Amino acid sequence: MKQNGENMLSKDIRVEAFWDEEAHVWVASSDDVPGLITEADTMEHLMQKLKIVIPELLQANGLLNEPGTIDIPIHLLGKWEEVIKTQSRND
Repeated sequence: MKQNGENMLSKDIRVEAFWDEEAHVWVASSDDVPGLITEADTMEHLMQKLKIVIPELLQANGLLNEPGTIDIPIHLLGKWEEVIKTQSRND
């Protein structure tokens, strides 16, 4: 991403999310959007929040300088890790 006020949307925005088991929410952040950190109880709600927060942050950081409507391609990647317990057949 270009960070100097030029049109930074020449590349898709990659947002990574992980499941916080303790808080029971998806937590999202992105290296492509300075200051982005948000959470939601489902991936669908997370995407709804991102549609609002990402343009606001891009404008606040001076990265959205072009007038008119701009398409912002977002790739939301979720990661869920869990440990499961099972009995070994050798017991």
